[in-house]
Amino acid sequence: MFKEVMKIGAAGALLMTAGTTAAHAGATAQPGETAGLARGAPLPEGVYFVNTLDWGVRNTNPDTKVLVDIPVIAWSTPWSIFGGNLQFLAATPMIHVDGNNTFDAAGNFLNDGDDYGFYNPFVAAALAFDLGGGFGVSYLSGIYFNAGERGIRVPAHTWRQDFAISYTGDGWNLTANLLWGITFDTSKWAGSSTANGFNLDLTATKTFGKWEVGAVGFGSTEYDIPNGRAVGKQKQFALGPLVGYNFGPVIMQAFVTRDVYQRNMGGKDTRFWSRVIIPLWTPEKPMAPLVTKY
Repeated sequence: MFKEVMKIGAAGALLMTAGTTAAHAGATAQPGETAGLARGAPLPEGVYFVNTLDWGVRNTNPDTKVLVDIPVIAWSTPWSIFGGNLQFLAATPMIHVDGNNTFDAAGNFLNDGDDYGFYNPFVAAALAFDLGGGFGVSYLSGIYFNAGERGIRVPAHTWRQDFAISYTGDGWNLTANLLWGITFDTSKWAGSSTANGFNLDLTATKTFGKWEVGAVGFGSTEYDIPNGRAVGKQKQFALGPLVGYNFGPVIMQAFVTRDVYQRNMGGKDTRFWSRVIIPLWTPEKPMAPLVTKY
């Protein structure tokens, strides 16, 4: 049963990486938000609502607290291209950052670091292929728009591509998803270019009836440095346990992650994640033929 759960969950994962935003880090895609989901597996036909909420604390001085909520609508169509299941997705993420106070050179107060609002809406299309034997691969292409609250959004458009492979046989979910982000059309008010980079989200879970247990990991790295930024390339890798439960039409997951490595991020991050998946519409099953005895 959880094999279908993981496939449904992948719909949300396609665009749950809505971003750490300019207020939190340089990249648009938030590392780890596709962890726990079988991103490479084709989805059952239908329309799904997927919401991922995560809250964490990075050990800067003082600590930086970030809450991200990403509501997603995902449509797995009945159509295929080159044998791959065609999917369309859209998201309007929101963030609340409780960070550090900032001051100008004269010591005058500028900002209390408490920012919140919508940022960088995202649309995408994807193809997912069933290779047989429990294996699947998928490719996604989408755009984060340079829109939302100034100061917390990434001040650029971002072209995102995902390359995922999954094994979902025998109740397993073994998935690797590589995300590649390329920014362009940076806002003039931003004062510098924006970073480009890669995220790698990893999943290893097993289902037992309605329960799912296992571990997730994720890493990120920039491959260039924005103009005018004093620190070098930002990198990190995190690990943590995951548990999930299938309530029937509603599916829930929760996991906790902690950085085991970070560079130029200001400190290690500990983060709690929750995910809910609700099918809004699925095709009605054909009625069984009426059998009449004579």
